[in-house]
Amino acid sequence: MPFIISSPWFERWRLPALVIAILVIVVGPFLMTRAAMEQAETASTWVKHTREVETLMHSVAADIRSLEAAALSRARGIDSPALQTRIAEARARVLPTLDGVLEMTRDNPDQQVRLGALRSNLEQRLARVDVVLEKAGAASDDEVDSMVRLNPLQHLIDEINREEQALLVTRIAASERSNRSAELTNWAAMAIQLLLLGGGGLFALRQQAGRRLAEGSAQRAASRAAAVLDTVREPIVLIDGRQHVVMYNAAFGELYGVEEDMRGHPLTDIGGEAWQNPETARRLHDVLARDRELWDFKQVQRTADDIDRTMLINARRMPLPDRDDAVVLVTASDVTAQAISERQIRELNQQLEGKVEQVSDINRELEAFSYSVSHDLRAPLRHIAGFADKLGRHMGEDIDEKSRHYLDVIASSAKRMSSLIDDLLVYSRLGRSALRLQSVDLQSLVADTRAMLDNNARAERPDHVIHWNIQPLPIVVGDENMLRQVWLNLLANAVKYSGGSEPARIDVTCERLDDGGYRFTVRDNGAGFDMQYAGKLFGVFQRLHSASEFPGTGVGLASVRRVLVRHGGRIWAESAPGEGASFHFVLPATPHDGGVPG
Repeated sequence: MPFIISSPWFERWRLPALVIAILVIVVGPFLMTRAAMEQAETASTWVKHTREVETLMHSVAADIRSLEAAALSRARGIDSPALQTRIAEARARVLPTLDGVLEMTRDNPDQQVRLGALRSNLEQRLARVDVVLEKAGAASDDEVDSMVRLNPLQHLIDEINREEQALLVTRIAASERSNRSAELTNWAAMAIQLLLLGGGGLFALRQQAGRRLAEGSAQRAASRAAAVLDTVREPIVLIDGRQHVVMYNAAFGELYGVEEDMRGHPLTDIGGEAWQNPETARRLHDVLARDRELWDFKQVQRTADDIDRTMLINARRMPLPDRDDAVVLVTASDVTAQAISERQIRELNQQLEGKVEQVSDINRELEAFSYSVSHDLRAPLRHIAGFADKLGRHMGEDIDEKSRHYLDVIASSAKRMSSLIDDLLVYSRLGRSALRLQSVDLQSLVADTRAMLDNNARAERPDHVIHWNIQPLPIVVGDENMLRQVWLNLLANAVKYSGGSEPARIDVTCERLDDGGYRFTVRDNGAGFDMQYAGKLFGVFQRLHSASEFPGTGVGLASVRRVLVRHGGRIWAESAPGEGASFHFVLPATPHDGGVPG
């Protein structure tokens, strides 16, 4: 797999890096070559300079010899115009030429000293030459001899030339080194250019391969995205800033009857009038222009199957990697069935509210009837009990056994009827009175109830033993009087139905539930009952034992259930004949008025 550079950093610095590479490939070798050529040119210039100095020195020596030869000829009496011209030209050239050499060798102090001595001797030699030339044939031999012998020049010229020869050798060597260095620099520059060009070409090839690979990956990713989009059963469409279709999935095309490629067409051209709602167009424009999101906008649309459907439209703006402008992703969910269900639920709720109101009215009427009947029955009962007692006292000691039996039955029935009426009144009051919620310490409440029941039990049966096992109980929120009625009924039932067990055992336990509520259990080892009749336990006047076996009215457990329901709780029982019974009830963490059960 080729190495591909596609980081944001590389994308940002790619153009500057390309410019730097071009500069390195072109300018670098050029500067190197130019420096080498300048060095070689400098070396050649110095070689040329040395040769010019030698040439000028040879010219000075030649001019001096020419003047001396001309002077000797004049001293011998030889004269001609050509000779005169020769003398004049040599005399005019020799000193300026030497001055030129002095100027050219200012960088060499040793040569300056030699040239200074040479110029001094030359001036003296020229003065003697001028003397000989002026006297022409009249010059003496001594003057001619002194012109030649005095103020020697050749050894100074030779020293100057030797110095220049030494400099020439050094400068020629430097020039050759510079030429070789320039040649090597050229070859090195060429090699560097080839390497850089090769590296650039390789990099370009790899980038091109990477680009092709990236394009292929992008195309495959787009194909995969399109395939995934088409498998989504929720209709999806992408629109641009003009609300023209960018792309859509198969579910959208199927739902709105798209038979040809509608990309680039306005959204309103799809599905007849489905997308021509002005409110929908305005909301989609807000999504594009203000970067808002459209959530759960309901609209009824007629789709390709000519059915009016309730559609839930959602839209949000999103960028695409291949576009500069943002697009809007629009989803249309068919919630027709949900809307129908909600409508049916509303209708059923309305019907249920009517039924509940009817039941509440009936319950209120029953409560009023029970309360009225209970109060109206008290007066006849008081009369029956009172007149039976008076009749017994009136008959005195003469009453026979049968009459006494009849009077006892009348009195006990009146007493039982009074208990039924009292319990019925309690039951009615538990349903009608408002809850007075407060903190209730169940530990203290159960302890008080136990003490009262113990006193009653010892008064009735001093030899009966009851073993109590009461676990720690919490503080709950509820109506204290109603909760006292719950514990009184449950514990009294446990004492009553375990009267035949010696000793009697009554357990009270509590368990904290995960939701913060409590589950309480009252367990005894008494007579128990058959679970197939457990459904009758909590009904009014429902009893599973005869009144002769266990006295009672059958209202106590119904009252317990009513209190717990009003607190948002519930109660149930578990038992078996002869194995005792367990009553479980739950109080929620936050009690509420559950109303009166029907």
